[in-house]
Amino acid sequence: MEIRDAKTGLVVIGGSAGSLQVILEMVKNLNADLSFPILLVLHRKAQAASILPNLLQQFSNIQVIEIEDKTEIDNNKIYIVPSDYHLLFENRKTVSLDSSEKMNYSRPSIDVTFRSASEIFGQSVVGVLLSGANADGVEGLKYIKKNQGKVWIQDPETADVDYMPRQAIQNVEYDLIIKPDELANYINQLK
Repeated sequence: MEIRDAKTGLVVIGGSAGSLQVILEMVKNLNADLSFPILLVLHRKAQAASILPNLLQQFSNIQVIEIEDKTEIDNNKIYIVPSDYHLLFENRKTVSLDSSEKMNYSRPSIDVTFRSASEIFGQSVVGVLLSGANADGVEGLKYIKKNQGKVWIQDPETADVDYMPRQAIQNVEYDLIIKPDELANYINQLK
C-alpha cells in the first residue's frame, strides 16, 4: 500500500509497556533522508539520566535527540520526550516541556502531545499508537482524526501488551493497523 497525499509535517509515536522493541525495529529500517521529524512519547520511569537516546542512536541512521525545553524541531531527526515531562508544541518548530499533573497516570502523556501536535500540524500529522497497558493516547488520536491527520495503530495481536492498541481500535477511526515490521516501511513512504 502506498501512502501519498497531504505532505507530512510530523510523525508522533506514542507507546508504553512493550513498545521499545517496536521502536528499535523501526529505527533500524528508517530511510536516512526523511522530510519530516519523528517524535517519540514513551512512558518510562523518571530518572536523572536517560540511556534511551544512546540506545536508539546505535541502531539509527538518523540523529536521535532527547528534547529539552525550547528545543527546535528539524526534519530528518528523531526526538524523544524526556521522562517526567509533558511535551507541548508552541509552533511547528519549537516545543516546550511542562511538569503539570500526570494524565492517565503518565508524564509524559501521549494524549497531551498528540493533542498539541494536532493543534499545530493539523492534517499533516501522523499519530501512531503502540503497545501499552493503559488508554493513554486514545483521546489524542481522536483529536488527530478530528483535525484530519492520519491515525495508525499497532495490531493488538502483535503487541506485547495489547490494552492500549485495543482501546484505540475500539474507540478511534483509524487509517492503518500496522505490524511492527511494517512501521518503518510505512513511514518511509510518507512525503
